Amino acid sequence: MMRVSRKLRKWTATILDLPQDVALDLPRITMIGGLQLTVENHRGVLHFSPQLLRLAMDRGEMEVTGEDLIIRNIGAEEVFVEGKILGVKLHPKSK
Repeated sequence: MMRVSRKLRKWTATILDLPQDVALDLPRITMIGGLQLTVENHRGVLHFSPQLLRLAMDRGEMEVTGEDLIIRNIGAEEVFVEGKILGVKLHPKSK
């Protein structure tokens, strides 16, 4: 059933010319240099330290590594991080 729902949303997004992240509830990641990072469509903060940020996503987790990381703003579905960003990894859920 989940596959049919996802295919229907993807088809609707294509027909209506909607962005895939909106229609499929995918994360949108915007990084400015290696200094600022905005992540939309997250499901919560799992871990935060000045070197590591782990976010829950619909289909897994996202890991942001860096130095002197600071969460400047956090909302229900958006988080804004500053610091020296060294890496961003997506870890999909195991089936």
